[in-house]
Amino acid sequence: MRARAGAAVPHVILIAYAVVALGPIAMIVMNSFKSRQAIFDTPFALPTPDTFDVSGFQTVFTRAQFELYFLNSFIVTVSTVFLVLLLGSMAAFALAEYRFTGLTFVALYMAVGIMIPIRLGTVGILDLMVRLGLVNSLAGLVLVYTAMGLPLAVFVLTAFFQQVPGELKDAARIDGSSEYRVYRMAVPLVKPGLAAIGVYTMLPIWNDLWFPLILTPAENVRTVTLGTQLFLGQFVTDWNAVLAVLTLAALPLIALFIIFSRQFINGLTSGAFK
Repeated sequence: MRARAGAAVPHVILIAYAVVALGPIAMIVMNSFKSRQAIFDTPFALPTPDTFDVSGFQTVFTRAQFELYFLNSFIVTVSTVFLVLLLGSMAAFALAEYRFTGLTFVALYMAVGIMIPIRLGTVGILDLMVRLGLVNSLAGLVLVYTAMGLPLAVFVLTAFFQQVPGELKDAARIDGSSEYRVYRMAVPLVKPGLAAIGVYTMLPIWNDLWFPLILTPAENVRTVTLGTQLFLGQFVTDWNAVLAVLTLAALPLIALFIIFSRQFINGLTSGAFK
C-alpha cells in the first residue's frame, strides 16, 4: 500500500498542476461561447442552450480585420522562428566545433543576452527602427524578435551539437565534404533541440504586445494581440469579443504543440541529461 501510495503521489501532483495550467484556457474557451450575462453569472459553467452565444465571434470578424491580424502574426512568428533556428544553429555549430580566441567571451556574451531582457533597450531599438525606416513594418518586428531569440538558441543548441559524434564529422571531412555539408549533416541529429527552441521562440512572439504596440501600431501591420485591444475600452469592454479573439489566437499554438509535442519533450529531456 505504501509503495502504491508513493507511486501515486507524482501522478496526483502532475494532474493538479495540469488542472491549474489548463483551467484558465478552458474558462476562456467556454465563456467565449456564452452570453455576456452568463459570463459574469456562471463563469465556471459550460455553455447551455440558454447561455450559448456566438456574438463575440461575429463581432471579431465584422468590426476588426482579424484575418489580417492573424496573417501578420503568422508571418512574423514563422519568419522569426526560421531565422532563429537557421542563424542560431549555424552559430552554435561554430561554437561547438571550432576553437578560437574569444570563444569564452562569445559564450558569455550569449549568456548575458539571455539574462538581460531586450525590453530594457526599447528606446534604443525604437530609435534604430526609425533611422532604418522599419517602423510600421513586419520586417522590423522580425529583426527585433530574432535578436531576442538568438542568445537562448545559440546557448542551448551548442550543447546539442557538442553531443554529435566527432568521428562522424571527421569522416565526412576526410571524404571531402565542406563545412557547410558537415553542418547540414549534423542538423538532423539535433532535431529535439531545434523543436524545443522553436516552441520557446514561438510562444512569446505570438503572445507579445509590447513591441507591436511600439513598433507597428498601424492598422495594416497589427498583430493578433494588438488587435485584441480594439475591444478593451476605458469604460466598456466587449468581453465576448475579447474571449473570442483569445480563443482563436490560441488555436494555432495548441495545434503546433500537439504536432511537435514529441520532439519538444525529447528536446527538454535531452537538454536535462546533457
